[in-house]
Amino acid sequence: MLDRLRTKLGSALVSVGSWFAHIETSPTAWTIVGLMVSLLAAAAYSTSGFDGEVLGGVLVLVAGWFDVVDGAVARVTGRASKRGAFLDSTLDRVAEVALFAGILLGGYSTPFLVLMALSFSLLVSYTRAKGDALGVTLSGVGIGERSERLLALAVLSVVGQAYWGVVVVMVAALYTFLERGYRAVATLK
Repeated sequence: MLDRLRTKLGSALVSVGSWFAHIETSPTAWTIVGLMVSLLAAAAYSTSGFDGEVLGGVLVLVAGWFDVVDGAVARVTGRASKRGAFLDSTLDRVAEVALFAGILLGGYSTPFLVLMALSFSLLVSYTRAKGDALGVTLSGVGIGERSERLLALAVLSVVGQAYWGVVVVMVAALYTFLERGYRAVATLK
């Protein structure tokens, strides 16, 4: 859903990309900034308590902003590349693992729920990548793409409900994984 919104906000994102491109850094640099902010969010979550939960959620939102910036800068500067796309996607997975590790260390959810939320989140990404490799487009399929999952986690964390953020991520990711699996199998008859 949020990826479709990104498409509709094309001209606004061009402006964002143009502004950040003036700082004269590569899109990959913005990807790394986003990863660093995600690692700070994971560290905040790991401290436990309401402050860590709220700060973790705010930092997830900031990291999400840089996830928009790196792509916008790549498009505006004409520096979009397969290498950059690979790094962006891979470092996004690293960030997700770190966030859930922080949540686990902070004790905001049970180990089982954290494991399920992280596993299904990674499976959502895997099914899209495997679908792409087999010529099946799965982008936009399901309600739990990375942007939606992290937004839900961040918003619920900011209001002191990281536990429910993990539950929402788990359910949305499971649904999206199943929907993508079904779509891929049906397409690949």
